[in-house]
Amino acid sequence: MQYPPTKLPKVGTTIFTEMSQLAAEHGAINLSQGFPDFDGPLALLDRVTYYLENGFNQYAPMAGVPALRNAIALKVEKLYGCTVNPDTDVTVTSGATEALFAAIGAVVCPGDEVIVFDPAYDSYEPAIELNGGRAVHLALQAPGFAIDWLQVKAAINSRTRMIILNSPHNPTGSVLSSADLDQLEALVKDSGILLLSDEVYEHICFNGPHQSLLRRPALAERAFIVSSFGKTYHTTGWKVGYCVAPAALTTEFRKLHQYLTFCTVHPIQLALADFINDFPEHYLELPDFYQQKRDLFCQLMQSGRFRFTPANGTYFQLMDYSDIQPDMDDLTFARWLTTEIGVAAIPISVFYESPPEQRLVRFCFAKSDETLREAAEKLCRI
Repeated sequence: MQYPPTKLPKVGTTIFTEMSQLAAEHGAINLSQGFPDFDGPLALLDRVTYYLENGFNQYAPMAGVPALRNAIALKVEKLYGCTVNPDTDVTVTSGATEALFAAIGAVVCPGDEVIVFDPAYDSYEPAIELNGGRAVHLALQAPGFAIDWLQVKAAINSRTRMIILNSPHNPTGSVLSSADLDQLEALVKDSGILLLSDEVYEHICFNGPHQSLLRRPALAERAFIVSSFGKTYHTTGWKVGYCVAPAALTTEFRKLHQYLTFCTVHPIQLALADFINDFPEHYLELPDFYQQKRDLFCQLMQSGRFRFTPANGTYFQLMDYSDIQPDMDDLTFARWLTTEIGVAAIPISVFYESPPEQRLVRFCFAKSDETLREAAEKLCRI
């Protein structure tokens, strides 16, 4: 039988799967894929058990359980001063990745262009292409990985349907500033350009409050804002996220959501609603929690040969290996690091359309102190 050609010719197995599998095969410490090696809060786990054992194991409402949507709306108002309607503006999704796909699929049509910033998280472009759009890649400006707004202005044309933002940024750890939002607001004013803001690390900012697009009414009115409970509550395996968008955009978003997953796991939604309301200090204390881990990892790495600037957000740290293997590309280096040194990392070039000449890999520091110490000891021996 002759099968039809692939719809995603540039896509293979993700780098996250590849490096985690390689780490498992060689018994390496896995600082590649972005998940903690510690569990979520016990009180949250207990609430999941309660709802599992008390009959909440059938379909949840398509848009999400009302208690969780209400909790999200209250949190958004408290943190960002933005009032959203939990019934018409908030949708609970099966992970942030589903929300990103649904947002792109809801509005991107054949021939549309979507601006993305490299190094870009790898789920954006496949969703754009599957919906007939074209990703326009603009490189963030090293070493701080800032957006060149003049470059963005030059890239905008009549086909530009959407701009995708990601802050705090995976994989670089950079964050958008209030001045960046000023530039963005000026660029899209009086246009029909929509925004998709990937804010899954919103509670992991180290140098001031997170600059969510929800802080700016002129941006929020044209934006899908996506976040993740997995990143906030150390439970990435639950795959629960959400999207906040104006009612008109949410209507289109839910048309896709209901046919992608229909709804998200019921008992976990109820448990999250309880925990958000009862323990708001958890997400308020998260920046300090992860800054301590970042600082420990960076302190431990100072005796080694990697060069780095501490990340401004996320739980990822870029490291420059130019003084170690300057002639080795980052994918080869990451594999060598895993198989020979015993620590897995993510190469950065895979997130670029046209990778620049740089020698960077990404480490995840969402790990126990013991794991970070063991990994740093291996890395500093190089």
